[in-house]
Amino acid sequence: QVQLVESGGGLVQTGGSLRLSCAASGRTFSNYRMGWFRQAPGKEREFVAAISWSGDSTYYADSVKGRFTISRDNTKNTVFLQMNSLKPEDTATYYCAARVGYHSTYASNYNYWGQGTQVTVSS
Repeated sequence: QVQLVESGGGLVQTGGSLRLSCAASGRTFSNYRMGWFRQAPGKEREFVAAISWSGDSTYYADSVKGRFTISRDNTKNTVFLQMNSLKPEDTATYYCAARVGYHSTYASNYNYWGQGTQVTVSS
């Protein structure tokens, strides 16, 4: 069992930045691939970014590529999402998730989820 707790969300203006954190506890954090997903009201949960257990491989949705950066610190059991050049369409609840195995952009393939943190980008 892995427990995930996100933090760092908030209200920011267009073009601003936020850094989300996801603290993990429970089983060995470094065994898990980590992902960030987001869900806006009335929309399905969508993939944002993912990172391998070592941090050597990262993956991004086209909509955030070049603006968002995922990273992890296995010594602190934490994964981060640095979000720059934010746009109103980035407004959503952001979730971190964990899975064992190969890379996936499908939310259904992730085993553990945090409770989410709200990000609101004003125009």
